[in-house]
Amino acid sequence: MKKQLNIGLIGFGAMGKVHSYCVDNLKYYYSDLPFSAKITGVCTTKHEKSVTVADEYGFCVAAHNEDELIASKDIDIIDICTPNIFHYDTIKKALKNGKHVYCEKPLCVTHAQAQEIAELATNSGLICNIVFNNRFLAPIMRAKQLIDGGRIGRVLSFSAEYLHNSCTDTQRPAGWKQNRDICGGGVLFDLGSHVIDLIYSLCGEFSSVSGMSQIAYSERTGGDGSLWQTNADEAFYMTARLTCGAVGTVTVSKLINGANDDLSFAIYGERGSLKFSLMQPNFLYYYDATKKPDVLGGDTGYKAIECVGRYPAPGGTFPAPKAPSSWIRGHVGSMYEFLNSVYSGIPHSPDFKDAAHVQAVMEAAYRSAELGKELKV
Repeated sequence: MKKQLNIGLIGFGAMGKVHSYCVDNLKYYYSDLPFSAKITGVCTTKHEKSVTVADEYGFCVAAHNEDELIASKDIDIIDICTPNIFHYDTIKKALKNGKHVYCEKPLCVTHAQAQEIAELATNSGLICNIVFNNRFLAPIMRAKQLIDGGRIGRVLSFSAEYLHNSCTDTQRPAGWKQNRDICGGGVLFDLGSHVIDLIYSLCGEFSSVSGMSQIAYSERTGGDGSLWQTNADEAFYMTARLTCGAVGTVTVSKLINGANDDLSFAIYGERGSLKFSLMQPNFLYYYDATKKPDVLGGDTGYKAIECVGRYPAPGGTFPAPKAPSSWIRGHVGSMYEFLNSVYSGIPHSPDFKDAAHVQAVMEAAYRSAELGKELKV
């Protein structure tokens, strides 16, 4: 008989829906799962909304508050999809009550909080993962294979960016991710955490950073429709050094007309290079520098590796190995690895220690922007 994993979901905005989709559909993407998972209860900002969500999505419990789910003996896992400033307290309560934790990024709003939480998680023996879903896209997994296998040699440099257009319309009311009082940071927290984690997971830890922030529109429409003073970075630019010696740049911005969800990177090594774009999520581009040019170019040039739906077992069976992949597939993979870790008791990255390093990089970048100099992480 399969082990049942019961999840208490806290927050039901866009990411709450994504997490629910992943839990409900995991059995289609991964064959012969040794566990069964379901969202048993949900808690949102208001009980009335929780009731509506529970009715619409088939959850058994519409909690009055998060403590009701955290204290419940029927709940094994707390899944956190709330604004950043609430993560710290919720995680501490969940760990104290013996719950495994799956938390949206960033882990907290300060590195001190993140470090404390990471230590508590380690000492608890519970499975605690951060949602860096892009790690679980097939091209990213293939890139890690190639780098770890020495196919591009020592990494020398990199460039990475995540571009959106969500701050280009000044008449659009600002959301909580644009409010530093709720988010704890601006675009660096929201988009930058993903980029930093990808470079960290592929190339290693950051050793120093130099940052510069940008607010292009100092005043815009607030959530209530009145004039609002912008208090969170709308774009952030960073140069960084890694412990492996590589140097590179990170650009994150919500000021880019023409952008959708444009996450991309290029990693350059002694023996080759890699390129990826989320807007073309089925391919990883690999350049083998050991192949020398010949007449008409020979075999040189970037090769498009067809990653598409070719995920390792027990994945890759749905919809089909040749079927195009998508953004949601990374979230499904992330949820699978977390729940499988809870089932097996074997920790899996990205965990809260990884999240704490990303938090340290972001905090150093913000301080660098304020002081105008390169700082150690």
